Amino acid sequence: MPEVLLYSRPGCGLCDEAREVILAARASVPFDLREVDVSGDDALELEYGIRIPVVLIDGVERFEVRVDVGELHGYLGR
Repeated sequence: MPEVLLYSRPGCGLCDEAREVILAARASVPFDLREVDVSGDDALELEYGIRIPVVLIDGVERFEVRVDVGELHGYLGR
């Protein structure tokens, strides 16, 4: 089963939008979802802070800032 990893932070409107797209896709395509809050972690803030939300699928970075639902389904094999 694919794993989707969402790097985000509280209060991030773009992160909320990305989460909604991801959760909507999950209704038709099964995958594991994990969300990581970058705030408070210096290494994660440095890596992802200005680009969040960042989405990895099976360890490969696929999206930053916006998640395209069509591309997401493609990456998930649907």
